[in-house]
Amino acid sequence: QVQLVESGGGLAQAGGSLRLSCAVSGTDDRINTMGWYRQAAGKERELVATVTSGGTINYGDSVKGRFTLSRDVAKKTVSLQMNSLKPEDTAIYYCNANIQFVINVEGATTRRNYWGKGTLVTVSS
Repeated sequence: QVQLVESGGGLAQAGGSLRLSCAVSGTDDRINTMGWYRQAAGKERELVATVTSGGTINYGDSVKGRFTLSRDVAKKTVSLQMNSLKPEDTAIYYCNANIQFVINVEGATTRRNYWGKGTLVTVSS
């Protein structure tokens, strides 16, 4: 059973830093894109940062220049270093992984998105 286990998060002051990590377990299949999304109270879930299997990183506009995403393909982990935190960064942060499964002997594949349970980040002013 595929699981995404998140760690990190918690409380920080404005201008401070936090680090989030996420590890995928329960599969040896190909992990395509991994990354983080967040959802603040009363708002829709939004992109924080994602990284492809080839190493291309995409950041949400609100975190560019402040957050840094890194990935260890062999360990199936992704980490998010969050610097210069702002109160508006307060949200539940969700790890996401897009995994590709081989479904038959001909090599046909299908992809599925998985989500972690979320970890709360609170930034005080």
